[in-house]
Amino acid sequence: MFSALSYKKTIAIALTLAALSAKAQVPGSAIDVQHYTFALQLNDDNNNIKGEATVDIKFLKSTPSFSLNLVKKNNTGKGMTVSSITENGKPVKFEQDSDAVKIYTPIRAISRHSFVISYEGIPADGLIISTNNFGHRTFFGDNWPNRAHNWLPCVDAPVDKATVDFIVTAPDHYQVVSNGLKLEEKALPNRLKLTHWQENVALPTKVMVIGVAQFAIDYTGDVSGIPVYTYVFPESKDAGFKNYAVAKEILPFFIKKVGPYSYEKLANVQSKTIFGGMENASAIFYFEESVTSKGIEELMAHEIAHQWFGDGASEKSFAHLWLSEGFATYMTNLYLENKYGADTLKSRLIEDRKTVLDFEKKRFTPVVDTAVKDQYMQLLNANSYQKGGWVLHMLRRKLGDAIFWKGVSAYYTKYNGRNANTADLCLVMEQASGQNLKPFFKQWLRVAGHPDVDITWQYDAARQTVSFSVDQKQSYLYEFPLEMLVDGKLHTIEVKNKTATVQFASKTKPLAVIADPNVNLLATFSTIAK
Repeated sequence: MFSALSYKKTIAIALTLAALSAKAQVPGSAIDVQHYTFALQLNDDNNNIKGEATVDIKFLKSTPSFSLNLVKKNNTGKGMTVSSITENGKPVKFEQDSDAVKIYTPIRAISRHSFVISYEGIPADGLIISTNNFGHRTFFGDNWPNRAHNWLPCVDAPVDKATVDFIVTAPDHYQVVSNGLKLEEKALPNRLKLTHWQENVALPTKVMVIGVAQFAIDYTGDVSGIPVYTYVFPESKDAGFKNYAVAKEILPFFIKKVGPYSYEKLANVQSKTIFGGMENASAIFYFEESVTSKGIEELMAHEIAHQWFGDGASEKSFAHLWLSEGFATYMTNLYLENKYGADTLKSRLIEDRKTVLDFEKKRFTPVVDTAVKDQYMQLLNANSYQKGGWVLHMLRRKLGDAIFWKGVSAYYTKYNGRNANTADLCLVMEQASGQNLKPFFKQWLRVAGHPDVDITWQYDAARQTVSFSVDQKQSYLYEFPLEMLVDGKLHTIEVKNKTATVQFASKTKPLAVIADPNVNLLATFSTIAK
């Protein structure tokens, strides 16, 4: 998700919708979904959808029953009603509660079983059925964080990845875009059309989607054998085709720096997502006005970076969301640094640092925030995005570019198609660097706040030295290198305790003393000359 250019707008919208994100109970470890096939019927007469979900499950433990997440029809008339569940054509007993369907069938481990769930209803959320700015009806999946089970029976948590087919039957004036490759598109009677998309790379449900609308479609070209497409509303064709084409410049950077792109194509789609951008695997959705946004390059870089971080290597739980959003934020900064120069990175880091410090005044919490149990929209904040990005920047400076990129690439290679937490990343970076990074990860990610330092300096003319004293004012003591620029000469002070003192030779009294001139430390500074 993107929250830099339209951060305040996006978060405000997201937080108002937080209550709509039902608390999805993650089914127990007895099951591991291998594949979903969602056959969906859409219409123009009403917002009711009909679905047939074939769910292929590997059972890891023997169990008399298991559950899938699915929001039940409530007193507002929204939600899904299951009419039948079968296995091998035979009915299976089930019951629905408000947030799940429980399936009663004794199963022995380790085995695989396939269940067909027939259901229908009006989605309360997750599948946004609305009209675009031009008054045309649209259907857009918008699942983050756990809103997929408003319209799809599934394990609605990032930890359970599966491959997926979407088979959509809709009026024939619509085009359908989804994850993976389009296998089939055929006309049906009564002016209907069937479109079949298949994704053979395992995904979390948060990035499984369909987009159904009247689209103008442009084939932008190939990047390393990956076809790149633009899907925009026909009225946005001129601006959309031009501005979305920047995706072809962005892809090569991440392929070179991180590793191969995992998916069969990249489609950039104008949509009705509630977010600035939503990183659905191989089918990224952008907010409707993005086609004319001055920040489209930044927005696209952020969402494309997610194809590696968030989609490919996914967090095990939302407490570790920074592994998705922090990476996407910093990878965007590095792409822009590569294209526009080091000063661009510095200016963005200064802006991001201010955003982090402002957020701390409102909510004092660590980046790895285990206090949030269900209202995950709260995690779309400066800790997950900007502070997470800053931690990666400080890690890059600590390790050096070569080792940093070696570690990042190794992390992606190991966890692509899998899930990781913060400790997993730490271990990979330790293996790449040969350093003990646990203290670094702890202080920056599991402790709230930042270093707040007083820097005092004094010149001794007789000894021709400059003495520096660095005092940490906050309660938790950090360890960090503090760069000081003294009359154009760079010095580094290693701060490991509450107070650090050091002397540097200087023939004359310094005229200019600047703390952190290269913007490498997430801290606040006060510099005083005695």
